[in-house]
Amino acid sequence: MILTVTPNPSLDRTYEVPALTRGDVLRATGERVDPGGKGVNVSRAVAAAGHRTVAVVPLGGAPGALVADLLAGQGIEVAPVPVAGATRSNIAIAEPDGTLTKINAPGPELSAAEALAIVSAVGAYSARADWIACCGSLPRGLGPQWYAELVTRAHGCGSRIALDTSGPSLLAALRARPDVVKPNAEELAEAVGRPLATVGDVAEAAEELRRAGAGAVLASLGADGQLLVDGDGVLYGHAAVAAVRSDVGAGDASLAGFLAAGGRGPAALAAAVAHGAAAVQLPGSEMPAPADLDPAAVTVTADVPLDRGLTEPVTK
Repeated sequence: MILTVTPNPSLDRTYEVPALTRGDVLRATGERVDPGGKGVNVSRAVAAAGHRTVAVVPLGGAPGALVADLLAGQGIEVAPVPVAGATRSNIAIAEPDGTLTKINAPGPELSAAEALAIVSAVGAYSARADWIACCGSLPRGLGPQWYAELVTRAHGCGSRIALDTSGPSLLAALRARPDVVKPNAEELAEAVGRPLATVGDVAEAAEELRRAGAGAVLASLGADGQLLVDGDGVLYGHAAVAAVRSDVGAGDASLAGFLAAGGRGPAALAAAVAHGAAAVQLPGSEMPAPADLDPAAVTVTADVPLDRGLTEPVTK
């Protein structure tokens, strides 16, 4: 069972439009309403793959009730933590060329009691979890140390922790030694404080995060594939994608594939790459099912192309 923790979940509406023109009245050609937030997406991808998952989510108001209903409808066991504020609603506008414009609401401010209730809900399930995935930004009311404290508590229960966050929350949590962290290139560059232009730059930055406390680093590089850097060395995974429809939740699908495949080694990296490649070819934040995956298109190698330039280098 994979337990996910999403401190700032959302109700996500995605509209597909022929083109985004500022000031015009746009007519959508497609619409999706999905439960959102990084951890929520991990649970959705795990459930789509046929595995058991429990989603710990603070929920409030009508949007929160709809998020719970949508998750249950996808076969996900929900561990709701009631909060006073309404769950945030986000909007994404997708164009045919894959360009995505997102408007993310800030979400409610959580009280100290509500924050403690989330930790208690995690504790109630942690002993039965193969992995705990703590994902996303922290809502107002939770300080940067919150993830670090959660990692420490979970390790005390013998649980393995995967962390997908960024900024001060990531840096603070490294000291608690999470088993896996999953930054993208931009988040990784922010964490080490320097630009990243090549796959080799990413590998060096990932090693720096390991020295700071991460057990392993699963780095998502978009069109350039993924890197897994752990105590056994560096692995590079890549899959060709014919066309990108939406990259919303692709990194979350990758993490789900990685954890569902054991969370270690080349087979887990291959699963991560396959899930990410499948996700970008689906509408909105739809998560891939086994029929969407193409494992034969995935290449995983220890012969890492260190000199390969990133398609979208991080310049600052």
